[in-house]
Amino acid sequence: MKALFAPLRWLFRVVFALLILFEEWGWEPLRRAFALLARLPVIRHFEALLRRLPPRWAFVVLLLPSLFILPIKLLAVWFVAKGHVVFGIGVIVAAKLGGTALLAWLFQLIQPALMQLPWFARVYARWTGWKAELLAWVRASAAWRTARAIRLRVRRLFRADRPPASEAPRD
Repeated sequence: MKALFAPLRWLFRVVFALLILFEEWGWEPLRRAFALLARLPVIRHFEALLRRLPPRWAFVVLLLPSLFILPIKLLAVWFVAKGHVVFGIGVIVAAKLGGTALLAWLFQLIQPALMQLPWFARVYARWTGWKAELLAWVRASAAWRTARAIRLRVRRLFRADRPPASEAPRD
C-alpha cells in the first residue's frame, strides 16, 4: 500500500513545495511593497488599530483577505469559461500577488496577538516545522542544486560584463 501512495506523496510534496517557494520568495518583497502604502496617515492609523486587536479579532482579520479574494478568483474563472483565458489567468495571478502582499502585511502586524491563541501557536509551530522540512527536501534535490548553480553562473557572467563603478560612464 505504501508503494502505491509513494508517487502521490511525491506529487503532493512537489506541488506544496512550489506554493511554499512562491510564498517564500514573494512574501518579503510583497510585504515591503504593500508597506509603502503605510506611509499614508490613514494606513498608519489602521496599522495601529490592527496592532491593538485582541487575539480572536486578529484571527478574524487574518481570514478576511481570503474572503475578499474568493469572489475575484471566481470572476477570473468566469472569464476563463467565457473564453478570455489569458485575462482570467492574469486576474488569478494578480489576486494571488495582491492577496499575498496583503496577508504578509497583516500577518506582520497581528502575529503577536495570534500567538496568544494557544491552538494557533501550536498550528503555526507545526506549520513552520513542516515548511522547513519541505524546503530542506527541495534544496537537497538535484533540480534545486542545478538551478542554483546556473543562477550563480548567470549572475557572475553579468557581473563580469559590467565595468567597475569607477569606469562606468557618467551622465
